[in-house]
This record gives sequence, structure tokens and C-alpha cells, in this order.
Amino acid sequence: MTLRPYLAALCTVALLSGCSAISVLNGATTPLDAYDLNAPADPTLARSTTGRQVVVELPSSPGALATDRILIRPHPLQAAYLPEAKWTEETPTMLQTLMVRSLEDSNAFRFVGRRPLGASGDYALLSELTDFQAEATEDGKAATIRLRMTARLVREDDARVMSSRSFTSTADVVSTETLDLIEGFNTANQAMLSEVTQWVLTSLNIGLKR
Repeated sequence: MTLRPYLAALCTVALLSGCSAISVLNGATTPLDAYDLNAPADPTLARSTTGRQVVVELPSSPGALATDRILIRPHPLQAAYLPEAKWTEETPTMLQTLMVRSLEDSNAFRFVGRRPLGASGDYALLSELTDFQAEATEDGKAATIRLRMTARLVREDDARVMSSRSFTSTADVVSTETLDLIEGFNTANQAMLSEVTQWVLTSLNIGLKR
């Protein structure tokens, strides 16, 4: 499926009824194909496992991303969702799951999860997801995947912010077929999570394998 007929349909709906694309799509009852993303294929590896534990909090996000629908922007000021497709989890939950996997795969921690092992964790990873979308070109034939997240690494015992950083990642997609868009999301997300994991390890002075 491409976005061109979909974009044309959006324009028609807007002219005839004045309804927003989001409300029209949310009212659809057609079963949606579900898609998932992968943690980085080449994980950042620590030299050895430490005794520390990290709790990955659920990322905060704007309302347009607090859903399992796949966000697209036919226009910079317009938000809509990819028809007939969704993520397997709501976007913030999916990203949380992938951050846990990426940090686990680093072999740097005794425990990585959504909740601490014991009374409290050693560190908490807090984040805000601001962009996680496909942005269509003017002709609707291609798109750019754009991801942006800010993160803070907090020490649990005194709430000290150890480090904070913003992460951005993009991937150009030459087609607007659904699978091509999903592969673009996967490429951009893996690149971003690799940076996040390396930043966490470096912030905690954990040696990396070269």
C-alpha cells in the first residue's frame, strides 16, 4: 500500500465533512496488520557485567504518540495514522521494551527492567518521546522517518541527574509501501537505541568492548 491514494482520500474527507484524519481513522473497524521493531542488531557491549541494576521508565509522549497506531505526517502541520497497520504495542511501551532489550544485550548490568529488582534500582532511565513518525514528501511517493527522544539518567538513592541528552535519528524511505516504511522505522530506531545504550554505559563509566 502507498500513501498517495490515502493522502488523496484525506483531502476528500476534509473537504466534504471537515473531520480530522485522526478521528476518521480511529473510527475504522477494519482489522489492522501489526508490526514490531527490533533492538540493535549489533549491540553495544561492555567489557564485563557490573552489579548494578537499571530501571527503564515508560517514556512520556504527546497524545498523538500514546497509541499503537503508526503516525505519519502528510503535511508538517497535519497528523494522521497509517491505514491498515499498527504497532504491536503502544509506541511508548514498545520503545520501553526495546530500550530494556538493548541495555540487557550490552551485558553491563545485573538487572535491567521496568521495575527494580528489590527495594529500588541503582539508576532510572527517564525519557520523553517527541517524534516517532513518517513524514511524507510533497508528492507522497517517499518519506523520511524521524525520531527524537530526550533522556535523563538518574541515580535512585539521591535523585541526582547523572547525565541528560537528546537523541535524533532519521531514515529516508524511497517508497511509501507499508513494509518499506516499517523497515525505515526499524533502521532509524536501531541507530537511536545504539546511541542511547552507549551513552548510558559511558555516563556510568562502564568500559566498552572495541
